[in-house]
Amino acid sequence: MMDQASSGADYIVDINETNAQQYLIEESNSRPVVVDFWAEWCEPCKTLMPLLEKLADEYQGQFLLAKVNADEQQMIAQQLGVRSLPTVMVIKDGQPVDGFVGAQPESQVREILDKYLPKPWDGLLDQARELLAAGNAGEALPLLRQAREDSGQRHDITLAYAAALLECNRLDEAEKVLGEVRMADQDSDWEQLVAQCKLKREAAKSPEIEALEQQVNTNPDDLDALQQLAIQYNNAGMHAEALAALYSILQMDKEHDDGGTRKAMLDMIASLGKGDPLAAEYQRKLFGLMY
Repeated sequence: MMDQASSGADYIVDINETNAQQYLIEESNSRPVVVDFWAEWCEPCKTLMPLLEKLADEYQGQFLLAKVNADEQQMIAQQLGVRSLPTVMVIKDGQPVDGFVGAQPESQVREILDKYLPKPWDGLLDQARELLAAGNAGEALPLLRQAREDSGQRHDITLAYAAALLECNRLDEAEKVLGEVRMADQDSDWEQLVAQCKLKREAAKSPEIEALEQQVNTNPDDLDALQQLAIQYNNAGMHAEALAALYSILQMDKEHDDGGTRKAMLDMIASLGKGDPLAAEYQRKLFGLMY
């Protein structure tokens, strides 16, 4: 008998006494092991095994499918308390943590597996953390945004996303994300990020910005001053204010600065990255205004 099944060299294995320790105990410390006890004479086994093999192929190594012929490996079956076939066990960290007896529908098997398998957003979060550690917060942002959306705004992912936004000086979006956190989840980590956001906001209000704001308030028709203010906003990470300012200029003069305002707005939208909600919003607004 071959140890490894040819259909999945690293995620489907036939168990015998020589490899049981390796695959049922040691391997379960790094990923869940799904053990299928079967026999040739067992009719329900013939329905269940193809389903388990299909799922193993689908998950591509996130769990190991360990197949045990209970007739040939009676000692292993007895040690794990198997009394009827088919029996399926989920082993993690060397201990059975779940399982079922008899053939089950695919939905039931998936429900059991989902409790022990990493979620797609966990993979995105891990990738983002690697990028953040390497100083690439901008590249981490879309991954964290996707992970937050897919996970239903899981708290730790939400805070990681807000922290990355702050790292990129995306203060408006960071404030929005933090403001959406439920009161029950507003823990010390949340409070720390809110405080950081306030500090960055205060620091962003440079004398240049304050002077330009005063100039625009005094003379709202000074579109050149408003454009300079938009650029200062953008440099300070106040992207929503910057885009709003440029959009208001184009509403009054589509060709302001010989098209320079439109180009500046397009550059800002592009700098926010593909899939960014703020970028998408102003892309739609600009398209509607120009065409």
